[in-house]
Formats: sequence, C-alpha cells, structure tokens
Amino acid sequence: MTKVAIYELGPWSLTDLFPGPDSPEIQKTIDELQAKVDAFEKRRPELDGKLSTEAFMAFVKEIEAMTLLVYRLFQFASLRFAENTQNQQAVAFQSRIHQMYARMENQTLFFNLWWKSLDEEQAKPYMDAAGEYLYFLQEMRNMKPYTLTEPEEKILNIKNVTGRSAMDRLYDTITTRYTYEIEVDGEKHTGLSRDALMQFVTHQDPDVRARAYQTLYAKYGDESSVLGQIYQNIVLDWGNENVDLRKFESAIAPRNLYNDIPNEVVDILLNVAQKNTELFQRYFRLKAGLIGMDKLRRYDLYAPIAKSDRKFEYDDAVNWTLEAFEKFSSDLADMVRQVFAEGHVDSELRPGKTGGAFCSGYIPGITPWVLLNYAGKIRDVSTIAHEMGHAVHAMLASHHSVLMAHSSLPLAETASTFCEMLLVDLLLEREPDPTVRRDILFRQMDDAYATIGRQTFFALFEKEAHEMIRSGASVDELAEAYMKNLEIQFGNSMSIAEEFKWEWVSIPHIYGVPFYVYAYAFGQLLVLALYRQYQVEGEDFKPRFLAILSAGGSAAPMEVLGRAGIDVSTEAFWQGGFDLLEEMLSQLEDIAQD
Repeated sequence: MTKVAIYELGPWSLTDLFPGPDSPEIQKTIDELQAKVDAFEKRRPELDGKLSTEAFMAFVKEIEAMTLLVYRLFQFASLRFAENTQNQQAVAFQSRIHQMYARMENQTLFFNLWWKSLDEEQAKPYMDAAGEYLYFLQEMRNMKPYTLTEPEEKILNIKNVTGRSAMDRLYDTITTRYTYEIEVDGEKHTGLSRDALMQFVTHQDPDVRARAYQTLYAKYGDESSVLGQIYQNIVLDWGNENVDLRKFESAIAPRNLYNDIPNEVVDILLNVAQKNTELFQRYFRLKAGLIGMDKLRRYDLYAPIAKSDRKFEYDDAVNWTLEAFEKFSSDLADMVRQVFAEGHVDSELRPGKTGGAFCSGYIPGITPWVLLNYAGKIRDVSTIAHEMGHAVHAMLASHHSVLMAHSSLPLAETASTFCEMLLVDLLLEREPDPTVRRDILFRQMDDAYATIGRQTFFALFEKEAHEMIRSGASVDELAEAYMKNLEIQFGNSMSIAEEFKWEWVSIPHIYGVPFYVYAYAFGQLLVLALYRQYQVEGEDFKPRFLAILSAGGSAAPMEVLGRAGIDVSTEAFWQGGFDLLEEMLSQLEDIAQD
C-alpha cells in the first residue's frame, strides 16, 4: 500500500467542538441549552391532559436537541480534562458542566417520570408513533420498576455531582499525578507516567519486569488507605441508591439493565468463564517453560516470548492499521483516515495526561476523538487498531439520532476487538522474523487472558467487594479478598507477590463505572465467534457484521445479535468462544515443541 500521509506523535485539536476553552461559543451554547430547557419545562402543563402523539413527539425532538448541546459541552470538558488532568481550569470547567447538567436534568425530569408512569395501554399509541425513537422510549420504560418520586430523583441527581461522580474525579486527579522512576540497563528513567512505566512489564529482563510492578504498586500501596476509602464511598453510594432506594436485586443488576442484558445472561457468561479458568492456567504453564522458568511469577504475566525489544515507528503502525482496515473494507479505512486528517488523535506520552487509550464519539456527524499513549511496543500498535475500531463503529452508527447512536456496553467492544484481530492477521502475514511472529501469536493469548480471564475476575471481585463494603469491610479486608481472587484465578500456575493485593485500587473502571468490566469478556468472546464466521464465510460475512455495527443503540443488544443469528443466552455459545481459545492454545503448544 502506498503511504499518502506521514503520521507523527502529537496532541489532538478540539476546535471542531469549540475554538478554545475561553471561546464565547461555549457560553453561547450553555445559554442556548438553558433556553431550550426552560422552554421544555414550560410545556409541563400539557401532560396534565390528553397529550396528542404529535405533541408527544415534539417533546422527544426537544430532548434530542438538548442532548446534542449537552454532549458537545460534556465531550469538550472530558477531553480537555483527559489531555491534562492537572489543569485546574479543565478540572473546574468539567465540574461546572456536571453541575449544570444535574440542574437541567432536574428541570426536565418531569417528562421522564410521566412517561414511565403510564401503563402499557396508555403508552401504546405513543410507542406506535415513535418510529426510529422506539427503542429510546422503551429503554426509559425499562427503568419503570426502579424509578422514585420526582423529589427523590431530583435529590439523587444533585447528590451524584458531589457524590459518586466527584469521588471518581478525585480518584482520577490523584492517580494521574503519580510519576515513577526506574533504572534499566544503567539508565535512570524519571518522571514516568503509568503508561510509560508499564512498557517495562514486557521487558526481556525478569528483574526489570519485577521492578516495574513493584514501583507501580509501591505507589498505590502507600496511598491505599485514601484510594480504598474513595472506593468504599463509591460502592456505598452505588448501593444506597440502587439497592436500598431503587430496590434492584443486586449491585450488578443496574449495570445489566443499563446494558439491556438479562441478569441470567451475565450470570451464564461469568459462570462459563470461571469453569474455563484452567485454560489460562495451562497457558501460563506453557509460557513459563518457554521463557525458562519452572513457574511464572505474577511479574511475568506479559513477559515476551521472543528475544526482541523491537520498537515500531508510529507512522508504520498507523499505516499498518489502515492497510488492515482496507483489506476488510475501504470505507472503514477512509473513516480512520478522516479521524487522523481532522486532528482528532492525541498520541504522545506526557505527564498529567490520562493513561491508557479510549475513543470518544459522543455526537453523530462529528468525527470521534481517539486518545493513545504510544510508546512503540507491539501492544501499542494493536491499540491503534482497537481504538480506531471504536471510531468506525461510532461513524457507522452516526445516521441514528444522538438518542440511539451509542451501542450498549457489551456490544461496544465488537468493532474494536474485531479490527484488532484484522491487524494481527496482517502483521502475521507480513512479519518476516519468525521469533516476532511467534511473539505476536503469544500476545494474542495474553490479550485474550487480559480481556476475558482478567476482566471476569475483576467483575467477580466487584460483586464480592460491594457485598463486603456494605457489611462494613475495611480496606485491608478488601485487599485480602483480592489476593484470594488472584489465587483462584491463577491456581498453581503462578506465584503472586504480596504487593499485588493493591492491584484493585489501581483499576479505574471499578471506580468510574461499576461492573463495566464484564463487557470486555462479553465482547471478546462474541468477536471470537464472529471472526470464525468471517474466516469461513469471507465476503458473505461482511454485510452481516457491518449491520451489527450500524445498528448502534437503535435496538436491544439481544435483538441486534439475534438478527445476525447469534444467541448469547446459552452456555454453549460462550463455551464456543473458549473452545476457539483452546484451539489457539493447542497450536501454541505445537509451536513450542518445534
């Protein structure tokens, strides 16, 4: 493929949202939003009588218009904070937008409550007239059994700004200011971000891998009492609202409802994953032998198989991603080029920047933004494809209303993981060095563990931690429970150092979005099945897959998947994903013997 552009590390531009943090357009948008909210609130008396379907749909269209403005402000605030979490203006602006949103949500809450108060017969004429907005309205009614009175809902909206959401922002602010130092091969690396430090956990030298983890968890361990208390308060806040007040049957049930996945399907997923724990333990034993160890240490989880510390240029990594997308669909590749061409990628490592990677695609019709922390490792190459998968997913669904463009969390990883697999296939095809090719294959298994096994046990820990905290458990008791979680997860395949008991306080997802993590396992196992279909069906598969992505959030996940002939309500489906992993592991065992 001929390279057309040179891709360089650098920050993103947010000018497609607003010209700058002090631009008058921001206040103009806030004023416009407030005017729409005030006008919406003045229509409240219409709900006291017989509301026509036309008037009802006018309410829905006004919600849509307000949501577009809210999302523009929210996205700008969150992206500014992500690019530098230590920027006090960005922190203050984000808090201001959260506060403003809670106030406006309270002004418009009456419509949501009225809609959920209607019985099925009363709601039917409006549902019949809803057209493309049908699923949006159904989702609101899904919360009907768990909805409180209007005064109570207003109090919770206000409370969340300074409660759970504030605790999560505080956690991010504290942990993203951490910097680390480590000496490697006589060279002292100082002022490292977490992502920069974590590059050393894949180092060839086992002592370097150990010191990288020890450096990380020394920091989190030192502040575990504070970070643990933040988590305790988030969990208590979550339980107080959702279990005590809303009367959900369990702490995980609200997330399942928000995802619109039946509780029993999530239970089946987690149970099947637990039953297959030995699969990953078998892999760890294989890996130990290949790197010359009798038994892996937890430090060695992501140890490389190949004796190579090769760095990959960012420009090459982007162009490989484009080529992989092009082979599947030229339209997808063009969408990725658009993300880069519009300056919507922040790729460089720098202190204060949010760690990890994400894609932010709030507003249909506006190209998503992608955050990376590119350090040149093979894992960073795959991350580009993963996040660009999220971006094309959002762009494919952008023909839907903002109210229905965003897919449920369990389907949110479908495009990203599938596109990452496309890239891996390309790298295996193109890589001439057999040791690097072998390393790529083993990294696939590493990633499968990280996405399925690891995230499953995070979810199981969350379920346990929520119960323990509501029963008065201390931070130290939570740490002990987490160590037991690790011992079950790894069995006798790995030794676990004491400092790993603080790993849980370093996981942002369990703070910011309780029970988010099982969506990764759901998505990975789903994609394994889809990718097998692609390998068998070739071109015939593509329209079906693109239809799943294009659906966005316009229908329930079970319906979207059902249209594609996929039934996730059986143990057999999920076991099928593990069977594919078992095949992969058997191939790796054969390779290891050569």
